[in-house]
Amino acid sequence: MGLRRVKAALCIVAVAVSSLSAQRRGAPPPPPQKSAPAAPFTTPLSVADMTGKQAVVTTAAGTIVIDLRPDLAPNHVGYFMKLAREHAYDGTTFHRIIRMAIVQGGDPLSKDPAKTSLYGTGGLGVLKAEFSAEHASRGAVAAVLQPNKPDSAGSQFFICVSDQLALDGKYTIFGRVAEGIDVAQNISEAPADADGRPNQRIVISDVTIRDTPPPEAEPFANESAAVLAQYRAVLETSLGPITVEFFPDKAPEHVRNFLRLADAGIYDGTAFHRVVRGFVVQAGAINTRAPLTEKQRKYVHTLKPEFSDTPHVKGILSMARGDDPASATTSFFIVTGNAPSLDGKYTVFGRVVDGLPIVDAIEQSAVNGESPVARIELSRVRIVRP
Repeated sequence: MGLRRVKAALCIVAVAVSSLSAQRRGAPPPPPQKSAPAAPFTTPLSVADMTGKQAVVTTAAGTIVIDLRPDLAPNHVGYFMKLAREHAYDGTTFHRIIRMAIVQGGDPLSKDPAKTSLYGTGGLGVLKAEFSAEHASRGAVAAVLQPNKPDSAGSQFFICVSDQLALDGKYTIFGRVAEGIDVAQNISEAPADADGRPNQRIVISDVTIRDTPPPEAEPFANESAAVLAQYRAVLETSLGPITVEFFPDKAPEHVRNFLRLADAGIYDGTAFHRVVRGFVVQAGAINTRAPLTEKQRKYVHTLKPEFSDTPHVKGILSMARGDDPASATTSFFIVTGNAPSLDGKYTVFGRVVDGLPIVDAIEQSAVNGESPVARIELSRVRIVRP
């Protein structure tokens, strides 16, 4: 996508107003009255007052949470907070979108469905530019401008759904998406006309300002090995349930990782994608499911190996990996026969305690090479604690 198209979506076309052609007989028309331009908005709030604040943007497509950055653009943040607290954004829409690039909203005129032709022209000319070195990368929230007028920002804003680094230094960035970039991305993919106007109204129902909450504790990060050993996981498959126990004394970080991925729903909708009879059945690869949410993606990372002397025998739960011993992420396998060639090379972190007949049924499914002919769904991994 060319920079020209993105810029065009952010620039606002001035609306010309025609004058009356009829004039009073015998008297020239009075000269037009020129009002003095309003002074640019300056926030009465200090940077300290605005630090640690988030904007929660509730839309018809989901919620987007924005970390506000008064350190970058205090007047833009102050103005955005002022409008949000006045409910000025309630009922506005995302009126212009570019697929996988930007979504634009905040025009007060967009509250009125009868003014579609004017969308993108309202609420501007209020703020002086506060350009910075912050990059217009995925998640950046920036102010919309009138064409060739750097000091013309106002209520309108756009969110970068993908990196738009050619816009660096040309638009004031005043926030960054903390949660919900996947919502913004979905909005960008909505059906739209050739000018980027969505076919259906995507309404912002409200924008609220809140203190930034403390970071969530990472699930299963602080439990002892004794506590982790009490958990069980039920693998709910299309052929029936399989229950596994864990070996946190052998591989504590792999156990924490598996529990965390299951708790976040990352395994939901994956499949058993590899079946090698007398050897293993393998599942959990994220390319076998729908795309992860932004929050889910944060939990996917590589794991350092935790090899042990535990043998790979039938029923053992072990972590799959690539050639690099530290390349395991989400995919795991259940051993269906003695496999000493895997010992000390793959991380064992649990074993099947109920459901081996289901494992056998998966192993006996028809395959094309090592791929099941019919999809064997892993619909959910449910965590239980006796």
